[in-house]
Amino acid sequence: MSVYVAEEFDPTEADILRRYFTNLYGPVFALVNLPEVVKGALFARYSRSSKSLRRLFLDEFVGELDISGDASIDATIGLRRAEELYDRVFFEYGDDSVAQLGGVHLACEQASNLLTKILEWGRLMSYLEQSTRYIAYDARIGGRYRFHRPPGVLQSSLGTRYVGDMDRLFDTYADLLPRLVDDLRTRIPKDPGDSDFVYRQAIRAKAFDALRGVLPAASLSNVGIYGTGQAYEMLLLRMRAHPLPEARTYADLMLSELRKVIPSFLKRVDLDDRGVAWSNHLRSSRESMEAMAERFFGAEDEIEDAPVVSLVEFDPDAEVKLVVAALYPHVSLPERQIERRVRAMSIDERLAVLRAYEGSRDNRRHKPGRALERPTYRFDVLADYGAFRDLQRHRMLTIEWQKLTPYHGYTRPGAVDDAGVAGAFDDAMARSASLFEALDERFPADSSYAIALAYRVRFSMQMNAREAMHLIELRTTPQGHPAYRIVGQEMHRLIAEEAGHRAIAEMMRFVDHSAEPELERLQAERRAESRRRAR
Repeated sequence: MSVYVAEEFDPTEADILRRYFTNLYGPVFALVNLPEVVKGALFARYSRSSKSLRRLFLDEFVGELDISGDASIDATIGLRRAEELYDRVFFEYGDDSVAQLGGVHLACEQASNLLTKILEWGRLMSYLEQSTRYIAYDARIGGRYRFHRPPGVLQSSLGTRYVGDMDRLFDTYADLLPRLVDDLRTRIPKDPGDSDFVYRQAIRAKAFDALRGVLPAASLSNVGIYGTGQAYEMLLLRMRAHPLPEARTYADLMLSELRKVIPSFLKRVDLDDRGVAWSNHLRSSRESMEAMAERFFGAEDEIEDAPVVSLVEFDPDAEVKLVVAALYPHVSLPERQIERRVRAMSIDERLAVLRAYEGSRDNRRHKPGRALERPTYRFDVLADYGAFRDLQRHRMLTIEWQKLTPYHGYTRPGAVDDAGVAGAFDDAMARSASLFEALDERFPADSSYAIALAYRVRFSMQMNAREAMHLIELRTTPQGHPAYRIVGQEMHRLIAEEAGHRAIAEMMRFVDHSAEPELERLQAERRAESRRRAR
């Protein structure tokens, strides 16, 4: 795997860390011997910090904890008896649900932006990922820019070019960042009511948003994961079958660390007749489908023009069925009988039912019930990889994505044009595409590392109306990134106009169709400062 740059800790720091982390110097480790609330707070802070988790714990959390009674704690004490108990239930009785009862907070550091999407695939896990909106990528670790270096590529004749082109992309980012910050300060003056800190944070977030597209998918990130033993088992089985070598390497690292805290839950992962057979099944299925795709589609197939969002599937009767589902728990009749009555209703009567079902929503966190899971929509989306990274995290829906390539073009933010640096941005995109082409024939699994986040990727999103309400309302808020705000706004328009589901669209009352604000994060930073002052 790519060389991990380990941190150094003095003897006192190391003594403290050994009590709460399963190792001190590797990229994957678990948190132990800490209250759940501390783990949650630590991971939340982790997503907006440039520090590693262990350094963050030392700098910002140890002072708030009473560790005087923990001096003799070892991360492996107490596991033997627990393992014996779980072995008895898990293997003798075959109860898979037992593996849902033990959870682990796991940190995966210095993972590429390709790997983070693999890690965040599972529905029944929780993730927090380091944000390009809050972290500058012009800094180096161990004297090197933060990007993944695939061993196979580095050992080939393309290794020197790979590192050189990656360095140039990061050089462009580092060169353009202060220029964009200065330009934004010139064009968007500070409001007299804002503190210097709030203004500076909003300006930097705007610059980070505009320039994240220059960063390649090889850029490194930190991911905090919480999941049950069963969820980790499924994640590891998929990772061990994945074509990306980085994914398979991290699967081994994760399995080693997880077995220090939930060993019994993961015994099947590398058994030949259990986990290995399962991973082989996943691999063979993927390879068979790749062969089918190659058989029926070829390079000569021209890519047709398509809008940012297409609504490719919906049910014309969705609103009738939604009214049926809303009424169902409140009567004692068969569903077909309820549907006949609903179809006989006037439009105004159906709207009255839906408005009563929606209730009084004071904010977007007030969600109607599960009747909204009856209507479904399938969208085909073409957006830059940066926007995809944010939308992919809505994991309750069904999402599938195609390979990241330069074939769909890229998006260039208006702030880049305004600052007069479009030429440098375009040069970075050309370098990215050229490196991809050089890698793709010999290293097809690794070639997407070269693609800058501004390049567009095609992905499908299938969701019910309840999930659509959550996603669209959240991703159209003014503080959101413009690249995914457009996607959410267009989804809402298509539900109302193309599907004709105006009643459902009306229920999504917190969708924001306003234009892009000058500083997306300004209001959020103001609220954060207000909370700090209140404390």
